[in-house]
Amino acid sequence: MTSQVHTSAGTVRGAWEDGVAVFRGVPFAAPPVGPRRFAAPCPPVPWDGVREVAEFGPPPPQPGRPTAGDDWLNLAVWTPSPGRTGLPVVVWISGGKYLHCDTANPHFDGATLARAGVVVVSAHYRSGFEGFARVHGAPDNRGLLDQVAALRWVRDNITAFGGDPANVTVFGESAGAGSIAALLVMPAATGLFRRAILQSIPGTYFSPALATDIATEISAELGRPPRIGDLAETPPDDLVQAASTVTARLPRSARRWGAVAHTPTPFSPVVDGDILPVAPWAGLGDGAARDVDLLIGHTRDEFSLLANRLDDIGDAEVDVLVDGLTPTPGARRYRTAYPSLPPRKLRETALSDWLFRMPTLHVAEAAHAGGARVWFSELRWGFGPAGASHALDTLLVFGTAHIDTGLTEAGPAAMAQASRLSALMRSEHLSFAATGNPGWARYRPRGQATRVYDTAPTVTGYPEKRSHKIWRDQRFGILDLAR
Repeated sequence: MTSQVHTSAGTVRGAWEDGVAVFRGVPFAAPPVGPRRFAAPCPPVPWDGVREVAEFGPPPPQPGRPTAGDDWLNLAVWTPSPGRTGLPVVVWISGGKYLHCDTANPHFDGATLARAGVVVVSAHYRSGFEGFARVHGAPDNRGLLDQVAALRWVRDNITAFGGDPANVTVFGESAGAGSIAALLVMPAATGLFRRAILQSIPGTYFSPALATDIATEISAELGRPPRIGDLAETPPDDLVQAASTVTARLPRSARRWGAVAHTPTPFSPVVDGDILPVAPWAGLGDGAARDVDLLIGHTRDEFSLLANRLDDIGDAEVDVLVDGLTPTPGARRYRTAYPSLPPRKLRETALSDWLFRMPTLHVAEAAHAGGARVWFSELRWGFGPAGASHALDTLLVFGTAHIDTGLTEAGPAAMAQASRLSALMRSEHLSFAATGNPGWARYRPRGQATRVYDTAPTVTGYPEKRSHKIWRDQRFGILDLAR
């Protein structure tokens, strides 16, 4: 059975699948190629007749796959009732190190959420060099501008799919949450969503000088400067490969790029003073999101998956690393707070705090100070060596934690626990999307009410108090070239 919907650019025909109408590969902007390469997104090219949208559209250029087609700026919609009006809308902004973005990723299939009574939109945005490299003659933060274009498409078209354009929640994890934190302080995004769910916000926003130096290093792999005239005709996959080469060298770049060396990506939003006028913590503290309800959280073991790929480390090495990342004297304070941790685990804890846990907590505190209504959560349930790993909370909300994660191999008890927690988290997240209240007390710095998702879920004070004490007076902001 098929379903037709009229959009501002033309009519699309999707398909009904297990009680949900699905529309894949719907263009929300023109292909960013040719004269539009490295430009801000333009409106989609209208079409005549009915456009079949049964298959996912091509994703933007990214590592691990050849680029197929050029109509990258497309989205997918899952709706339980096209033609009906007034359903809450959830717009998923994918994570992936600012390198990956694909609506076809089975971990983020919107069908389960849609069956629960919301319209789900998953939109591509230019990632990697195409979306976040600093290119002379081109606007910064093109990936963020793509997200704004997708949200404008939702505002103008989602009613036809059964959604309420006045009740839109943006939902993102990792780089997706970092993108949403940027959207919260971007003038171009004002008024395009009512609520936001941000999970595991990375604390990486680049200065123009740092972003320029990284772009220069990447384009030098191709023997070219990072100028639009020199790169406009460069095959996208050549830039993907050049960026991958530089990414592999990141661990050796600390003297030049500072803490970026401890991340898995050379890209992040650029605080250019224009498209992104300020870093999120400063903008939120000044009230940029006072009219947006925020559900914010992280996992306990944020860095476990990345730490498993690192070499062993000794006491002296971990002290140097931790002192370079954290408020002085970081290593001594971490050893006092976590006296029983061996060096490898101490490194993992400090990197979890620096890259995800403390930036996320500080976003919640800044937003509260700026007048926003904030709720906070932490996932502490996990399985296997990685525990409550990065992104596991998101997979539980989507109902896809069993796909290629090792959960099924963990046994029936773990599967049963995951199923119960998944249903609870999805219910509370969708309650927030529908009403602005997930069902527990709001976050305030004094009590730090936190929804803890564990075998026995509870609401308690913030569980990572030892780390919070170390980072309490740290001010997150903009990463710059190492001095």
